[in-house]
Amino acid sequence: MDAGGPRLRVETRPGERPGIVVLMLDGVLDHETAAPLRDALEENVGAERVVVDCSGLRFCDSTGLNVLLRARLRVLAEGGRVELSGLHPPVDRMFEITGARRLFRVYADPGTALHAPPPAS
Repeated sequence: MDAGGPRLRVETRPGERPGIVVLMLDGVLDHETAAPLRDALEENVGAERVVVDCSGLRFCDSTGLNVLLRARLRVLAEGGRVELSGLHPPVDRMFEITGARRLFRVYADPGTALHAPPPAS
């Protein structure tokens, strides 16, 4: 943390129905700041859907990407899914370059994600 407070804030909000949770990220996601996101994802492993709202995320490095990929596998193992929304170009590009974007459903914003039909099996 710097003198101004945490470099990454993670706010957990319930979705519109039980089993859905929205994690709102604000700040920078890197090696030094990944713990709050890791903790929030761990707390919601049993959720049907975890929508990670990245609209406030200004930067994400490989540590942040790995946190999301590991959480995706854990949530999938429990029968749920992790989805992303609000990816800004610098963050979206990192997901695209690494191929990780193909592993997540990505939406323009959390509202669109929450109202999207479930994926076809």
